[in-house]
Amino acid sequence: MSVTNWYPQSRPLEVDGGVKARSTRGAIGQTWWSQRFIEVLEAIGIGSRLQRGRNYARRGQVISLDVGPGLVTAQVQGSRAQPYRVRIGIAAFGKSEWAQVEGVLAENAWYAASLLSNEMPSDIEDVFDAVGLSLFPTGIRELSLDCSCPDSAVPCKHLAATFYLLAEAFDEDPFEIFAWRGRDREELLENLAAARSARPAADRSEPAGPQLSDCLDSFFVRQADVRASSPPVTSSTALLDQLPEIPVAVRGRGLVETLRPAYDGFGADAS
Repeated sequence: MSVTNWYPQSRPLEVDGGVKARSTRGAIGQTWWSQRFIEVLEAIGIGSRLQRGRNYARRGQVISLDVGPGLVTAQVQGSRAQPYRVRIGIAAFGKSEWAQVEGVLAENAWYAASLLSNEMPSDIEDVFDAVGLSLFPTGIRELSLDCSCPDSAVPCKHLAATFYLLAEAFDEDPFEIFAWRGRDREELLENLAAARSARPAADRSEPAGPQLSDCLDSFFVRQADVRASSPPVTSSTALLDQLPEIPVAVRGRGLVETLRPAYDGFGADAS
């Protein structure tokens, strides 16, 4: 006969000023890239831990959340006085790997423009796939999960809460995903700008042209005669002919017929 350990469910201690999820109900993660990341959690989590993790995230039980190269650290308040230490590790890409990614990204200025608008390009995963890398973790084997709580389940509710808040951090700033993989915002943008400026003008996506300072004398000069288009000639009474029947009479005559001589006169004046 097997014996299953049973522990009574405990309530976490309340936290003042904790990191609360912006989502108060339903799914957490508003953008496609944060939802893509949460797929990993949902693929490895089972049972009620996912629901309890969402509750922890929404109650503000996470005291701190920090994203660094290859490692996310957090403090999560549980039922004990001492908060639990949470660590989520992932392989950070090296300089040569990032150089390959930046080389592909530099081929099109749209990538940098999208990121600066807080939008993750829709084909960003293809960029990483092209150099044999994966931006998002594809499974549990790519992650190192650790929590100081006594729960033997992985992921525990403290890890799950950290995952959900991490997804919302990705919602707010997609550069956090790159930071986790080893490249922060400033360095990534600087490397993209340097890579684009080093490429020959003929290879860039934007057409080459003279500098504005070299053509100020002729910039506002008309470059060619613009042919003015003439509007089609219509009868001066055409508007009256399009009016619906108006049940209004002026001195025994319909309104349209009363106005027609005046509109005929407009046409005569124009000619």
